[in-house]
Amino acid sequence: MPATHADAPVCLILITYVVPLDEVDRHMKSHIDWLERGYDEGLFLLSGRRNPRTGGVIVCRGHRAEVEALAASDPFVTSGAATIEVIEFNASWAADAVVPLLA
Repeated sequence: MPATHADAPVCLILITYVVPLDEVDRHMKSHIDWLERGYDEGLFLLSGRRNPRTGGVIVCRGHRAEVEALAASDPFVTSGAATIEVIEFNASWAADAVVPLLA
């Protein structure tokens, strides 16, 4: 069972590709491994591709500084294929189905 970080704020990680998709795809396996570790550690709540495919979005738990450090270790970022922006926010409203993720 993953660890929980219920006492931490919610952050949004915005990933933006800065190279052609074929180069992004070369790092996909490493990126997925990195995502799996984030889920296993109980940090990541939701993730997926942007539409159109210009990057990705991750909703996670953690304080901004630690999330920025984590996001900077994403293979897309370390390879230079993408940049990241981290937005910390206070989740004050949520749909009933999402509430357990925030508890």
